[in-house]
Amino acid sequence: MNQRMYELGSKRSVIRELFEFGKKRAAEVGAENVYDFSLGNPSVNPPQIVEDTLIDLLRTEEPTQLHGYTSAQGDLSVRKAIADYIRKTHGVPSDPEFLYMTCGAAASLTITLSAVCNAGDEVITFKPYFTEYKVFTETAGAKLIGLVSDPETFQPDFEALEGAINEKTAAVLINSPNNPSGVVYSAATVQKLAEILRKASERLGKTIYLITDEPYRELVYGGVEVSYLTKYYKDTIVCYSYSKSLSLPGERIGYIFVNPDAKDARELYLAVCGAGRALGYVCAPSLFQKLIARCQGVTSDVSVYEGNRDLLAGALRKFGLTCVQPDGAFYLFVKVPDGDTDTFCERAKKYNLLLVPGEGFGCDGYVRIAYCVSRDMILRSLPAFEKLAKEY
Repeated sequence: MNQRMYELGSKRSVIRELFEFGKKRAAEVGAENVYDFSLGNPSVNPPQIVEDTLIDLLRTEEPTQLHGYTSAQGDLSVRKAIADYIRKTHGVPSDPEFLYMTCGAAASLTITLSAVCNAGDEVITFKPYFTEYKVFTETAGAKLIGLVSDPETFQPDFEALEGAINEKTAAVLINSPNNPSGVVYSAATVQKLAEILRKASERLGKTIYLITDEPYRELVYGGVEVSYLTKYYKDTIVCYSYSKSLSLPGERIGYIFVNPDAKDARELYLAVCGAGRALGYVCAPSLFQKLIARCQGVTSDVSVYEGNRDLLAGALRKFGLTCVQPDGAFYLFVKVPDGDTDTFCERAKKYNLLLVPGEGFGCDGYVRIAYCVSRDMILRSLPAFEKLAKEY
């Protein structure tokens, strides 16, 4: 058997281990006494249009068409609806022939990385980064290079980026709003990033792709704007998911958008199609393709997450804990007072607080707290957080 696959299968991610521990602990002390902040699972209901559209589709569409195969890259009418939305909303060139429907962001990333990477290539990302980036990149035959960010803002360290780019660099992978920090890359950051990549591509005589992972694009607060990367860098590939914006994580629906203005865009798109074929990611779920075609521009109630952020972040700061202010997503990336993450997380378990250690995100000395939970649970957890903080 494949030893690497055995190792991946025999050891769950820390997040999943915590989630299972939480279920076990809830059976022992009662679910109301366990404060599980481990999993980024939306707690806000999908908007009403989702239920209404599903009912309408089931009542009016011919079943064998509704539940049958679409084209490998996705239903054309669905891709047209998405392309129109991208063009009208972001003011960028868009074309359904450069969209590939996927089973969520994980499939979007694994397909894209397989499409642009050859064995021995490198993919650069910035710490902190989503834990599975390393798995996805290595499965594509490449190596993930995690670079430091400014610890005060978690914006990228551009000096580190310029020093890391070399002839092996296939792509730079970014995630804004970021999981686990909630940080949104500023317009100045995006412009500087694009400038560095253009100059490096010219210097090396090769295309360095920019892959942008965007499941949290709509989850931003206080009028913060998330830049659309194809405006700034032509060799951009957008990986999107509706899991968070529509609260549909279990339905696994998203897409890949190849910028039509990218160098050799048609060939790049065909490489995406080929990677989807090789990985078995063809024909994303038909019912939910047709659903999201009718739900463009719709989001769940983001204000709930904003209220949770303000409540929890304010309380933790009052207790003496610190984190970079998150402008998006639904995570706090909290600094461990003495830097000993393992001890902090074990002490948290004494109070039935389940927090994800930052090591898997490339940043030891931090913990991730997912506040996509009920407000009531946050309120009930505050005494436990206060007790934990007092130990420091």
